[in-house]
Amino acid sequence: MLPIIEPSRPVYTELDVRDRVPPPRFELEAPEGAPNVVVVLVDDLGFAGTGAFGGPIDTPTFDHHVIDVAPTILEAAGLPEPKVVNTTPQRPMDGVSMVYTFDDATAKDRHVTQYFEMFGNRAMYHDGWFARTIHRAPWETEPRRPLAEDVWELYDTRSDFSLVNDLASKMPDKLAELQALFMKEAEANHVLPIDDRVLERVNAALAGRPDLMAGRTSLTLAEGMTGMSENVFLNVKNKSKTITAELEVPEGAANGAILVQGGRFGGWALYVKDGVPAYDYNFLGLQRYTISAKKPLAPGKCTIRFEFAYDGGGLGKGGTGTLFVNDEKVAEGRIDRTQPMVFSADETADVGIDLATPVVETIGSEAASRFSGRIPKVTVATEEDPR
Repeated sequence: MLPIIEPSRPVYTELDVRDRVPPPRFELEAPEGAPNVVVVLVDDLGFAGTGAFGGPIDTPTFDHHVIDVAPTILEAAGLPEPKVVNTTPQRPMDGVSMVYTFDDATAKDRHVTQYFEMFGNRAMYHDGWFARTIHRAPWETEPRRPLAEDVWELYDTRSDFSLVNDLASKMPDKLAELQALFMKEAEANHVLPIDDRVLERVNAALAGRPDLMAGRTSLTLAEGMTGMSENVFLNVKNKSKTITAELEVPEGAANGAILVQGGRFGGWALYVKDGVPAYDYNFLGLQRYTISAKKPLAPGKCTIRFEFAYDGGGLGKGGTGTLFVNDEKVAEGRIDRTQPMVFSADETADVGIDLATPVVETIGSEAASRFSGRIPKVTVATEEDPR
């Protein structure tokens, strides 16, 4: 946490709390890029210290990284580090367990070296010294400068935890030492070459990396296939698509998800609500487009087909959606906007259920969204934009 500066105590004369201005302690702002994540470990014995109510308890400060959490949990639980998971050999964990800090307030840090890189932002921590360069802040659309021209800063976190006093110009040799150490760690941890692209990296074709689905234009699924991330599901973005689902509709009104991808903050769903088939496109949780039939499905076997004709002419364009039941057109509508790069980093594609957050709020998610009939087969096919 940032050190709190004790403010002077102004005299307030306002009678309405809505006219009050918070005292300075609540207006303290962190310098750009200062740490904003704090991990708190609660120990009933106060790190082996004792004290009465209000009495002093020696609370140490250690420098650790998020990669240290898993080793800490394993050691605290008395569990070994997994060497093989589902027949796949695991690389050794990089983190350092924090258990050694639990009963020794005077212990020396064991995690003394840590690199950082994300979208061109780089940093190097070593023995209390911290060097970093901000290549592009999260809210900036373009890098501030080319990677080779980035401006580095240097801080001594032992006396300047909040990263206020930049020592780069005063200690160029120390900065060069940490920059060299960063390159060494980056090479050892497969960071190089550094890629400062953002959205392009989400799309394997644009990023130029191997893709499990590369070259495929269709995917056949069945009920029970769930938890499919975007890297193992057919890429349906920026192109036309057809979804064909073979269903067995129960007596009474069928309900539930047929095939969904994404969640509350972006995705699409083919589903049945109160017996009526429909397709929803959820644009970033901001706009929703629904193409729905008027009549409920009859009990028994049927085939639902949804066709999306992409407008083309670039990324993230709209298109026209058409819904068919047993080859009969039952609905048509416009989808004005589509997501060009990614639906979600953690939501998935699911057959017969919508896991995690719902794409369609009215059918819900998890058990509430489970399809009440059977789904023997679902096929997704895509067609590239010829332009």
